[in-house]
Amino acid sequence: MTEIFVFLAAPLTLAILLVGIHSYLGLHVLERDVIFVDISLSQVAALGGVISLFFTDGKGEGSLGLLFSLGLCLLVALILSLLRHYEKKVSQEALIGMTYALASGSLILVMDHLPHATEHLKEALVGNILFVTWPMVFETFVIYLLIGAIHFVFRKQFWACSKGQIKSPLWDFFFYLLFGVVITFSTHHAGVLVVFSILVVPASFAKRMVDGLFKRLMLAWGFGLVGILIAFLFSYVGDYPAGAAIVTTLTAIFFAFLFVKLLLERKQQAF
Repeated sequence: MTEIFVFLAAPLTLAILLVGIHSYLGLHVLERDVIFVDISLSQVAALGGVISLFFTDGKGEGSLGLLFSLGLCLLVALILSLLRHYEKKVSQEALIGMTYALASGSLILVMDHLPHATEHLKEALVGNILFVTWPMVFETFVIYLLIGAIHFVFRKQFWACSKGQIKSPLWDFFFYLLFGVVITFSTHHAGVLVVFSILVVPASFAKRMVDGLFKRLMLAWGFGLVGILIAFLFSYVGDYPAGAAIVTTLTAIFFAFLFVKLLLERKQQAF
């Protein structure tokens, strides 16, 4: 039993870090009404990591993969932030969707020329969170802590921009720049679908259940942490992939609560 806790300590710590920063960023994303920006940038980051395999003979991404992912992700983040202000005839969500389609198609084309393409595709989607190491966790913690501190210092500007109270290409770019860094590190360890679920599901749950930023943030953190713990337990007991378990557990719990919430609201309206 002790060996199990030792084995899961690093992955669980990383998952808690993911919930911590992504639940907060998810509230920003919902406020901006750009729900799929996360999964689009995650796919871009995954594409960058796969491209790096051509320079490592397909032996793993490593630091070079992280560099490729970060560079490509930040470039796309810059383009999206600029298009938000200068492209008025096409919705931001449509541009983000096309970005996802482009990155997905490119990812398949690139992997078609790599050995073990199926394994690379699976890792890009749901990651390999069970095999993260403490150095990876510490590196991620430092990055997230720094970005969290920047968000705290400039929280008024970021929230004003997200809520549409001010229109500033500079603050938009700064937001997407930091967002791209978080997404790159998260996707590198956890995969596209896991990152998307942790970003959107807890924040959506909190926004549906309570009002007020502080209450929503607390509830999103609580929902995410409980969901992650259940997912790891489910993964261990059933011997399922942890990434897929996280995605399934979080979304299943969300829909269960939403169904109950709607029934209660309908019952109250009846009276």
